[in-house]
Amino acid sequence: MEAVVNVVLPVFAIVLAGFACGRLRLLGQGGSEALNGFVYFAALPALFFGSLAKVELPQIFNWPYLIAYLLGMVPTALAALLIGRFVFRTRGGALAVQNMAALFSNTGYMGIPLAITAFGRDAALPAILATIVNGAVIMGLYILWIEAQRSTASHHLRVARDAFAGVLRSPLVLSAIAGILASAFAIDVPAPLLTFCDIMGAAAPPAALFAMGLFMVGKSFKGDLVEASVMSLLKLILHPLATFALVAWLIPVEPGWRNVLLLMAALPTGSLVFVLASQHDTYVRRATGIILGSTLASVVTLSWLLDYLGV
Repeated sequence: MEAVVNVVLPVFAIVLAGFACGRLRLLGQGGSEALNGFVYFAALPALFFGSLAKVELPQIFNWPYLIAYLLGMVPTALAALLIGRFVFRTRGGALAVQNMAALFSNTGYMGIPLAITAFGRDAALPAILATIVNGAVIMGLYILWIEAQRSTASHHLRVARDAFAGVLRSPLVLSAIAGILASAFAIDVPAPLLTFCDIMGAAAPPAALFAMGLFMVGKSFKGDLVEASVMSLLKLILHPLATFALVAWLIPVEPGWRNVLLLMAALPTGSLVFVLASQHDTYVRRATGIILGSTLASVVTLSWLLDYLGV
């Protein structure tokens, strides 16, 4: 319980700091948009490139772990799609962001420190890999979905072309590809560049959380409580249960990595969902509600999981 609280409370404190600065009008107009631009175009690309370039390719492709992590999201994605489409009547790009909010774990800001606290330094690598998969694969897929919805073309091939063009314009996808290529070809990245990436990348999670707090000023979330609660339940209950079933009966993962995998699946919704929603100006308020609601509820669910894992 203490380990969870020590990670969750700082998350809320950063959001609260952003909200307070917004209420006091210390940053002027457009502070949230400017911070999101910084995260999306500068800090996250640096984080993705630096993380991938420093990891050897065989370490990146731990297939049982990666397959279980990705397949564990599928039942949640399908459930969120059906509920979002037919219960909450969500459409277009908003449906994509809503779906992402139901399965995109806060692996970076919460997952890595919590994994190290709970399981030791050896847990850092699988937690970092989950963060990389989120940024390079999951984020790319949802950008593709949103861009396909935004395309004005009438022909299916043109829609696909526009969608892929949108993905390839994303600095997140491009930086991930560059990092993987640097790792694959054993490129000796200059130390100053890696240091730059480390410093810049470290700013991404707190900046995104702070921007969320700024965005909350003057917003009402009362009408979104049911939707936020349902999506939070999918994230905190269905997602880890589906992952547990996979590793228990279908995909064997070594015990140390399995524990981290279950922890990553059980994490609340990550703040990058807010960043993507803001960047495409869709589902921003409701995404914020899901992130905050799932983070608060995760104090209970993560405490139970860590107790089950013997921490």
